[in-house]
Amino acid sequence: MSVPHVLLGLLEPEPSHGYELKQEYDSLFGQERPLPFGQAYSTLGRLERDGQVAVAGAEPGGGPDRKRYAITPAGVTRLEDWLREPEPPEPYLQSTLFTKVVLALLSERPAAAYLDAQRAAHLSRMRELTAVRRAGPLSRSLLADHALFHLEADLRWIDLTAARLDQLAKEILR
Repeated sequence: MSVPHVLLGLLEPEPSHGYELKQEYDSLFGQERPLPFGQAYSTLGRLERDGQVAVAGAEPGGGPDRKRYAITPAGVTRLEDWLREPEPPEPYLQSTLFTKVVLALLSERPAAAYLDAQRAAHLSRMRELTAVRRAGPLSRSLLADHALFHLEADLRWIDLTAARLDQLAKEILR
């Protein structure tokens, strides 16, 4: 999962403090692996340096001033490019796909279109693997089968998620 892209996606609806971004990240995506505070702030620093976020104000806190970050037009472009681009069809892709779907819903982008693009990328890769399976020796055929089974599971997840997008949007956008 790409932490910079997730933070950009979480910032798009409204400016937020680093602490709030970390909490939202953890509640949506970090159940098994929360985002460390240091990584959140260092990522925000790099995004600021690269012109993808800007400080939209600072408020006094118990320690250093609390910066409120806002996404810039360059950040929106980077986020849109990432959301639009299908991920390489590989095993264990669901967490990245899930992240893209949630961020698309949060920003009112076409999550179904992203799932359709990912489905097309998976089907293309499955055709390639099927050709390898048919033409190769048993060892290559078995490796191709292994990859095909994982891609089939991804396709089932994509279809299930597409069918439940409205329900997921209601849950996330409370």
